[in-house]
Amino acid sequence: MLLVVDNGSVYTQNLIDFLKEEKIKFEKITPNNFSLDLLDKYEAFILSGRRKNEKKINEINSKIIIHSIKNSKKLLGICYGSEILSLTLGGTIRKLQLPQKGIEEISILTRNDLINNKIMVFESHGFEISKLPNSLISLASSRNCTYEIIQYKGKPIFGTQFHPEMSHDGKNLLIKFCSL
Repeated sequence: MLLVVDNGSVYTQNLIDFLKEEKIKFEKITPNNFSLDLLDKYEAFILSGRRKNEKKINEINSKIIIHSIKNSKKLLGICYGSEILSLTLGGTIRKLQLPQKGIEEISILTRNDLINNKIMVFESHGFEISKLPNSLISLASSRNCTYEIIQYKGKPIFGTQFHPEMSHDGKNLLIKFCSL
């Protein structure tokens, strides 16, 4: 079973609709009313984007990330989800001078299980990863972002700076993630 952690992104409903359309079994929770004792019942996690910074949301997402790493469970962090993945493991993020919004072409840097060609994706973020921790590798970049797709070395744990739920190519990435 897949757990979607709804961190308040305006795009989470698009993700939910897509998962339903593809008949992917999932449950959705918000971090503020979730017991971490239930994590063992899930095989995979998707951490959505967010609208505002809240300490409690950061703590819960970080604990889900640590659980995924320790138990080698699949995880996909989307936008904020990717940023909190990096932060949890010792990376840094920075506020952009101008928010990124719109379609962007992503190029592969490292062979991986999610994409194998250039893809077009939808960006919508005001922060980005500025330094990756040693445990994460960069899989893809764009002209505006160095860390478009990241992965925990040797584990099915990924982050995307973009919103895969908002483009055709991104939806293909979601299907590949769910079928790993």
